[in-house]
Amino acid sequence: MIERGAWYVVMQVILLGMLFFGPTGPLLLPRGVEGFANILKIFGQGFFFIGLVIALIAAIQLGKNLTPLPCPKADSQFVGRGLYKLVRHPIYFGVILIGFGWWLINLGGLTLIYFVALIFFFDIKSRKEEVWLVKAFPEYAEYQQRVRKLIPLIY
Repeated sequence: MIERGAWYVVMQVILLGMLFFGPTGPLLLPRGVEGFANILKIFGQGFFFIGLVIALIAAIQLGKNLTPLPCPKADSQFVGRGLYKLVRHPIYFGVILIGFGWWLINLGGLTLIYFVALIFFFDIKSRKEEVWLVKAFPEYAEYQQRVRKLIPLIY
């Protein structure tokens, strides 16, 4: 299990735990703009919900290929349809939106640090995952050239 990237899963759980349950830190909002904070919370709830829907749809689209480990299963098949046409790692993209939404909801300084760390972590994890995916699926190298990695149209 270690050789399939189990430690990435452990690190992801720790980062998500810190994001959602860790100390939030000081509020990153200037005084006198509390009404603006309510607007940000509403947007945060929207990002959170959209991210949740994207992550769930992406997991469903993976079907029997879904695994918590970054290394693909031995009997897996390449998936390049649905959300996977827009971004190579739509589950990670969904979780990034969830994290951004969560930060907008609480606006904590430490929460922002956890969120940024999560983005860097997904970049590192997806690099290793893609090494395994290229080995498992010959068509993956061409797919990498056409489809962005973590954020559609951007990165």
